[in-house]
Amino acid sequence: MQYRELGRTGVKVSEVSLGCWTMGGLNWVNGNPNGWANVDEDEVTAAIKVGIDAGVNHFDNADVYGNGKAEQMLARVFDRLGVNTNDYIVATKVGHFPGTAPHAYQDLHIRHQCEQSLRNLKRDHIDVYYFHHGFFGESDFYLDDAVAMMNRLVEEGKVRIKGQSAYSSDDFERVTPKVQPSVLQSWAHAMDDQFIRPGSRVANLMEKEGMTFVAFSPLAQGLLLDKFDPENPPKFDEGDHRRGRDSFGTEKLRALKPKMAALKDRFGDSIEDLSAIAQRYILNMPNVACTIPGFRNERQVKCNLSAIGRELSTADMDFIRTTLA
Repeated sequence: MQYRELGRTGVKVSEVSLGCWTMGGLNWVNGNPNGWANVDEDEVTAAIKVGIDAGVNHFDNADVYGNGKAEQMLARVFDRLGVNTNDYIVATKVGHFPGTAPHAYQDLHIRHQCEQSLRNLKRDHIDVYYFHHGFFGESDFYLDDAVAMMNRLVEEGKVRIKGQSAYSSDDFERVTPKVQPSVLQSWAHAMDDQFIRPGSRVANLMEKEGMTFVAFSPLAQGLLLDKFDPENPPKFDEGDHRRGRDSFGTEKLRALKPKMAALKDRFGDSIEDLSAIAQRYILNMPNVACTIPGFRNERQVKCNLSAIGRELSTADMDFIRTTLA
């Protein structure tokens, strides 16, 4: 396993790390589906052990994943495995779960959620604490107070590294000068590498400020594993955020099928092959610290880890980019 630095912090994370969203199971926030199909904790425990044994040292969580369930489960799994949570880099986020606050970025709510996440995770500090998105209210009403609170949490030792997650280049460019994070996070996969592509607005921002990138959804939520049948598209339960998304519908899956066939012809047709090239495509980009693929079981973690040691040439990178364009 290779390790890469988060910004200029001196903290290094495994290039393949693990995202914990699935551990929250089916979930809703303000009436909107926000989760995944429920997981089995025994399977999750076995999966995390495989990751740890392979050198995974970084786990990415959020208060909204199961509204605390994923944080609590991660702490229980560490206990079950008999490992010291402080030996691992644990990230979590605030911003999507408002509770009774008028906005999830109200400063007092941020402090409350930080304290609750610390209790859920059974830790006295959060290694990386992200603002989960870039909407700080109309005209950024909550931004200054939110940043001030985050800085206080750092001063108090409750947060080690500041992070910013967002879903648009505009948001990243607008809020990072005030937040001053060491690490950015968003989706990045071979069908959409807009934030990490050399020369892009966010890539230039990272280069200028010395930030690095944590990539969620490197497998495009399984689409890049060619696991879905367009003639029998997946059906997701209520509370699963994928329900009703056209990406998993017949039309989009049919369009993707020949592209995946071309990748299989060049790189191999196993799930491990597809996972490896999808993640290595992202990991080969400048300023990327790690991928954080999700998982449900031991098999999926083993597939995630297949990216370790896999290499892609410049020609391979170009082939993947043009095939999936």
